[in-house]
This record gives sequence, structure tokens and C-alpha cells, in this order.
Amino acid sequence: MNIVILGAGQVGSSLAELLAQENNDVTVVDLNRLNLQRLQDRLDIRTVAGHASHPDILAQAGCEEADMLIAATQNDETNILACHLAHSMFKTQKKIARVRSRSYLDHPELFDRTQNTMAIPIDVLISPETLVTEYILQLIAYPGSLQVIDFAGGKVRLVAMRAYAEGFLVNKQIRALSYHLPENIKTRIVAIYRRNKAVIPTGDTVIKAGDEVFFLAEADHIPIIVNELRRFKERPSRRIMIGGGGNIGFSLAQALEKHHQVKLIDHNMQQAREVAESLDNTVIIHGDISDKDLLVEENIEEIDLFVSVTNNDEANIISGMMAKKLGVHRVISLVNNQSYVELIQRNSIDIALSADSITTSHLLSHTRKGDTIKVATLRRGAAEAMEVVAHGSENSSEIIGKTIGEVKWPSDITVGCIIRGGKVIIAHHSLEIEAEDHAIIFLTNPESAEQIARLFSPEEKSSWFNF
Repeated sequence: MNIVILGAGQVGSSLAELLAQENNDVTVVDLNRLNLQRLQDRLDIRTVAGHASHPDILAQAGCEEADMLIAATQNDETNILACHLAHSMFKTQKKIARVRSRSYLDHPELFDRTQNTMAIPIDVLISPETLVTEYILQLIAYPGSLQVIDFAGGKVRLVAMRAYAEGFLVNKQIRALSYHLPENIKTRIVAIYRRNKAVIPTGDTVIKAGDEVFFLAEADHIPIIVNELRRFKERPSRRIMIGGGGNIGFSLAQALEKHHQVKLIDHNMQQAREVAESLDNTVIIHGDISDKDLLVEENIEEIDLFVSVTNNDEANIISGMMAKKLGVHRVISLVNNQSYVELIQRNSIDIALSADSITTSHLLSHTRKGDTIKVATLRRGAAEAMEVVAHGSENSSEIIGKTIGEVKWPSDITVGCIIRGGKVIIAHHSLEIEAEDHAIIFLTNPESAEQIARLFSPEEKSSWFNF
């Protein structure tokens, strides 16, 4: 696939690296020649220095031959205009734009070409702030979870959580899980990470204290399964403090204030006033989230969950560490610098999120070969989960008509479940794959993603997997 990426920031650079590894022809456009040189030094890609929304620069980048344009600069207007030009001048087939401003996002009709042929020609609109907000809300809904990812339109969820010594299943084989669960509750543990190393689970695998366990199940069944992995039910987060009143902080408070006690701290007086005028039940505090005296004054020790989501990594880290030290049960911090994430997670902050990583993960769903419905990067890019559709027939496909146990899968994947006609079927060796089945697959090595996509596409039927 020929892909043009506008912007060599964290999102653009991460995408370029992932797409280049998957044998796509990638061109990156940016004003910063140093960023482009760094990319070109380590990746087999083309680069073009210049303004991303200038017609001559888009022409140099090869938009006329591009299958896809991903506009991921820091400027909404640049991204929107670039997509418009790519559509009108170069007839680029698919256009994706990253848009942050609520002024645009609050008017989806601007981009809805099904209702208005004069709408802005963007096929996929990506809002990092919206994605991060939804991600955090899922973590709040499942106390104790490390990651929560929806598949199949929310029918299935992949949940990661830590196994603690008090859990019923610790030091027991995975097959024992079925004996503890009600008959109608089905799940599949698709991966275990032990001391940062992947363990492909079988029925004989023993869960150890400290393991990071990934399991798939229907959304309604998740709480029951979580309770089996942890003897003591995780207390829900009723009292929540949010650091930062920007798009993410505001959206979180708006979504939570009806059923939670929410306090929001922001250092900008004007922004604090605007947020206070728009929210009904949230307590707005003007101040510095890194101010220990302020946190103590606001009874930080009574807070169940502290979420720091300012646009400053250092402020988020310091306030998160301070909140944890002052007695907050659970801390989530937005940290985009990946070198920071490795240092702080599990040491002082419970969950460190990266808006750029979440955005990149979402974008991958639109760039993969085959009919890939969704892709989620996990463990900071070390693993991946994907939802892919089986197309073709027994005559044209290597998997349709075969049982899961008969298919020669790559060694580093686990098939979690199949969605067939809206019904969730937990995977097992004797389950036969049918045309149009949606499969949820966990990959401990993301490099296997291309092989999976090819395996599910009838036109790619070949002997590629004889390795």
C-alpha cells in the first residue's frame, strides 16, 4: 500500500515505523528536516520537507499515486485542508485526519458526506482526546484493570489485570477457571506476561502471583471473571480527582459527574472558569496539581482515583506520584514520552497512558491489509490484538471449513473467540471456522499481523505459512 503521512511527530513517526515494517511504501512530510532525517536514518521510507497543506508539497509526496493520506500534524486546519486538497486535486482514495478542537468535533455534519456532498472530504476523523477519554472511562468501569479493549462493537472485551496472591486461581492451572465460573460464563485467557515475558497459555499453564493476565469474554461476564482472579473485590472509584481541565479532563468530568463525586483542578483561571460554567456537579479548583498543600487541603487521602491529564508529562508524573504517596488508591497519568512510561509504571503510578500510542493503535485498523476491523496495540507496542473477518469459501480459503486446531497458525498467536451472526463463541480446537466469521486474535509478536491478514484473505491463499 502507498501511504503518505503528514507530520513526523510521535504519532506520525510511530505510524511510519509500523507501516514500513509491514512492507508498505511510506512517505512522511514535515517542516522539521531534523525529524525527517532521524526517521530516514532508521527506516526505509521517503521524506519530503515542507508545509503539509501546500499543493506542491503534496504533489512531491506522491498524493496522486497514494492509496491513503494520514494527516497527523499538530494543527487541525492543516490536516483538514490537506485532506480537502488530496481529494480535489489528487483523488486520493482514503483520507484520515487527526482533529483535536471541540469546535470541529461538536459539528460532525461538517464531515458527513453521506448527508451532504459538500461536506469536508475526510473518510476517517481521529480525535486523540476522545479516544483517551473513552479508554480511561473503560478503566474506571472495571476497577483493577490495566487495559480494557472493546471488539465486535462492544460485544467482546479484552481485559488485562494483575493476578494477586489472594486470588482463587493463583498457583492453579487455567483449566480450573471453568470449575469456578457459572456454567453460562465463558472466557479464554489469551496471554500471560510473567516478568515481562510472554507465556502462551494452555489448560495446563499455572497462574502465578504478579502475572499480567489477558482474557477475552462477553462484556457482561467480565466482572464475574475478575472476581475469580482476585479474592477481594476491587472497590469502585466513587471519589475521583482530575488534574487538568483541557479537552480530556473536561470530557471525563462531564461523563463522570452524574454518578461520581468529581473534583477538577486546573492552573489556568480562564479555563477553570469555562469548565465551571459547563459542568453541573463537578467541584472546580483553580491551582497547581503538583502542589502538595493544595492536594492535602482538598482531602486527597479520601480520593479513590486520581487522573492527571494535563498537556505536561512532568506535571502528570509528579502529581500522580504525590497522590499515590498521599494515600490515593489508584492513579492514572497521561504520559506521552515513552522513555518515562518504562520508568514509572508499577513503581509509583498504576497506569501510564500515552495519547499518541492510543491514537496510533486506532489508526492501524484503517491501514492493515485484509478485512481488519480493529487493531489494539498492547504492552506499549510489544503485543497486539486484532479483529479480522474470514472471507471466501472452502475452495478459496486456507481456514474456512477447518477447525481452529487444524489451521497452521503462527506460533505466537492465540485465537480468543469467534463472533458469528452476533453470537460470541469462545475458541476451542474443534471449533470450525465459517465464512464471514469475525475472529479476535492475540499476537505476542505484532510482526505476525500481516501473516494473519493474508491468511484471512482468499485472494492471498498460498503456502506462506510453511515456515
